Formats: sequence, C-alpha cells, structure tokens
Amino acid sequence: MSGKWTLLGEDAQSDEGKHDWVVIYLENGRKAVFSDHRRFGFMDLFETAEQDQNRFLAKLGPEPTPDYLTPMDLAENLRGRRMPMKAALLNQQVVAGLGNIYVSEILYRARISPRRSASSVAGKSGVTRRVERVTAATHDVITEAIDAGGSSISDFASVDGTLGYFALSHQVYGREGQPCVKQGCSGTIRRIVQSNRSTFYCPKCQH
Repeated sequence: MSGKWTLLGEDAQSDEGKHDWVVIYLENGRKAVFSDHRRFGFMDLFETAEQDQNRFLAKLGPEPTPDYLTPMDLAENLRGRRMPMKAALLNQQVVAGLGNIYVSEILYRARISPRRSASSVAGKSGVTRRVERVTAATHDVITEAIDAGGSSISDFASVDGTLGYFALSHQVYGREGQPCVKQGCSGTIRRIVQSNRSTFYCPKCQH
C-alpha cells in the first residue's frame, strides 16, 4: 500500500503533487496532506460519538497493541475460520491494522505455520497455547515496529518524512534462502505465495 500522510509547513509543497487527494489546513498554519498513488485509500467524516456505529469501523477487530488485543479476543475471532493463519491475521475483522510484513514476522516468532488453519490454532474453546504465542508475538512485533518508526521497504515514511528502521530487525520477511535465525534450528527460510501475497517462513520450526 502506498498511501501516506505528510505534515508540511505553511508554505511547503508536497512532493507528490497530482497524487495529493486531501489537504487539511491546521490551526497552527501547518498542513496535513494525504497522498495516494494507487487510490486504495478513502475517508469518511463522522462525529466521535458515532464511531462505534460507523459502517467502516464497526466490524473491525481489535488493534494489535497490548492495550487492546487479548488472547481471548484473538481466539474468538479465529475460531471457526478454516482459512490459513496468514490470511486470517490479514483479515481486518480478526485484528485491525496488520499488514503482510508484520504477519510473516508474527507467525515466525510464534512458531506457527502460515499454512495452518486458523480454527486449529484457536481450538474449540478457551485460549490455546498457540493463541497465546500468536498474541504475544503480535504485541512484540507491533511494539518494536512502532518504536523503530515502521518498516521502510518501498516508499514508506512517517508524517515528517523520516524513514522507519524496523526492516533492519526483520527475522524472516525478505530472507528467502537464508538460514533460520532461531537458535538450534537448521532450517532455511522459504517464500511462498498466499492470496497473491509473498509469505516468508521456516518450514522446519513453524508448524
């Protein structure tokens, strides 16, 4: 996804030009500019009190941070879904805000195969150890990524234009053919395609 927000000074111009779709003029004289080359993004304006009823937000799953995502939340949202775990975690109704890179990293840390069905991870009731591992890995990856400013793989940058450095901490994403970094594992990172998206995982230690 290539859309982004940029905060600019009063007289500054966006580098995106014709790809700027929304400009919000702030009280302090600065501008918040939304640019989107591929036009995947959209906006909706509503009162804060209407947030829970908003048609675009009402069905979203919990945020992936420790303050919002609990093992029970994840178990309930995965339960009964036959899709692979990779697809399940990308489903915004399961967890909101997870993208392709972070899901590969989360499943790797949790030692869960991206091919494994979501229902087998969730079990029939309660919270399984697999769910606990995925929840903990989600918290860790997202917290580390936020602290590092995100992953600048293509054109990603924060609102002030600075790059994110979490890509330097990727343990599996983009490492096809390289050795698994887990201690005691002699596996090799493999790349597969799921739902037209690249998935990176270690077939030896992810089950």
